Amino acid sequence: MTSEKPRTQRKRLHEATIQTRHRLLGAHLDPDLVGKSKLRLPRALPVRRGDVVRVMRGGLRGKEGKVVSVDSRHGTAVIEGVTIQKTDEKKVPRPVHASNLMIIKMDDTDPWRRRKYEG
Repeated sequence: MTSEKPRTQRKRLHEATIQTRHRLLGAHLDPDLVGKSKLRLPRALPVRRGDVVRVMRGGLRGKEGKVVSVDSRHGTAVIEGVTIQKTDEKKVPRPVHASNLMIIKMDDTDPWRRRKYEG
């Protein structure tokens, strides 16, 4: 973003294209995952359904689980086992922003992603 104004940043985020929103879904890779790879992996990759991630920030820090769904509109991911309790005592999934996650294990069911990142 080039502007420092919060209103302009919110506007640009709201009007962002699909490609830009996809880039904003990036989460850091685990250093062990990068070290094991034969290729030079980037520092961050967009989160996908099926990836195993760890929550790095917030009250849910340290929890790990598989990504169930990704919301590119809000830049969040829903993770198995990461829930909050509502006032009527129902447990609902808690969406976590992608920037607060670390990818521990990438989903390798997509042949393109497997070819590109796992050599």
